[in-house]
Amino acid sequence: MTRTQVADVLRRAGCVYAEAEAELLVAAPGPLDELLARRVAGEPLEQVLGWAEFDGLRVSVVPGVFVPRRRSQLLVRLAADRLAAPAVVVDLCCGSGALGMALRQRVPGIELYAVDLDPVAVDCARGNLPGAVVSTGDLWDALPVRLRGRVRVILANAPYVPSARIAWMPTDARDHEPIAALDGGADGLDLHRRIAAEAPSWLEPGGLLLIEVAPDQSARASELLAAAGLLVSVHTDDDLEATAVIGARPVTPESTGRPGERRDPGSRRPCAPDTRTTD
Repeated sequence: MTRTQVADVLRRAGCVYAEAEAELLVAAPGPLDELLARRVAGEPLEQVLGWAEFDGLRVSVVPGVFVPRRRSQLLVRLAADRLAAPAVVVDLCCGSGALGMALRQRVPGIELYAVDLDPVAVDCARGNLPGAVVSTGDLWDALPVRLRGRVRVILANAPYVPSARIAWMPTDARDHEPIAALDGGADGLDLHRRIAAEAPSWLEPGGLLLIEVAPDQSARASELLAAAGLLVSVHTDDDLEATAVIGARPVTPESTGRPGERRDPGSRRPCAPDTRTTD
């Protein structure tokens, strides 16, 4: 079957980017007819190919694992701009490990820990994150206690789709990705509440919690982080259609053991909470 014929089949099946997908499928290893049948049946292209492009990298993706979204590159970029090795980094709800993989590429030498509740995702992440500590468990329960108060950056791409909106998601996501990686509860922020409540005890003074949310969730998510005692800023990227909220653990004389001015992590400017920026 030629690339043009594959594109015609994909187009009739409703694939918007039929030509681009046909090129990838024709070049992929394995029987083309089987790969095409899986894609026509609605399986995400990335799961069919076995990889997803993310921040310039090829991330291995297996069936049943959440496919990393391009918008999550904002979290990686924001973290990398504020991070220098050596530092302890935690990737919560890591899925395939794409965020940790991309951040380690941008900032070599970080000490990386990744956590997910789904054993299939953990196995996938271990393949993408050689040398990192990748664990199965429920958020903080999977981390070594010795990391308390030592983490510089926490990346948390937790599920944030409100339960009532799951039915409106594209079928390839709704039918082929784990519901636990999509459903964020009534307002989409169930896991964010749990993450925000405990994050300060894991962060070092000046450490950062970065979460991804929908634009209409940023105000409420900011309130959650502020209520936990974190200094909050909201960041958006129109090209990526992405919104991220950062919470910084304040640097105080008590936390550092010496008097000094509270400062914004990663900068030399006094800290300015509740700022909104477009990156």
